Amino acid sequence: MLFKQNTRPDQPATGSGDGAPAGKLPLPPSLTERLPATAAAPAAASMIAPSSSLAADADGHDTGKRLIVGKGIQLKGEITACDRLVVEGQVEVTMNATRTLEIAPSGHFIGSCEVEEADVSGVYDGDLTVRGRLIVHHNGKVTGKICYGELELERGGQIAGELSVRKGHAEQAAAPAQGGGSRRNAA
Repeated sequence: MLFKQNTRPDQPATGSGDGAPAGKLPLPPSLTERLPATAAAPAAASMIAPSSSLAADADGHDTGKRLIVGKGIQLKGEITACDRLVVEGQVEVTMNATRTLEIAPSGHFIGSCEVEEADVSGVYDGDLTVRGRLIVHHNGKVTGKICYGELELERGGQIAGELSVRKGHAEQAAAPAQGGGSRRNAA
């Protein structure tokens, strides 16, 4: 059964050229002519509206504002208000208000950033402040001025430059060791 495309000016435009959104069957003209324009517009809009499931990953976790710089892509500038940056290509940026940085084995980051967590399998060159955990994998290389809360360095991973531990984390790590030692001495 073939349907003629609805060419009425009061009907909303649809994206497939046959009168229906991609993947949807067109409505027969007999039905669309009986619907008032106000009823047809929301119905058509709901058929082509993006799904809210795009905001969640396969596990159902909220992915938030994520930027992926793919292989072969070069990006220069400033990145603000990004929850997660994934670098597979090359970036030369300054980052602010970013929660997580992930550099893939093919990724190269040049610049400066302050993040909650960083996971490096590629190359990072510049100023890096990690409030939480910095993970450098076996094929990762981090150079520059680096400040971190916790450090996880896999065998083969490289870190070079000026290293420092964030003040809050250094004090927390030292307190249990000092407290435990004084109790043993007192006993």
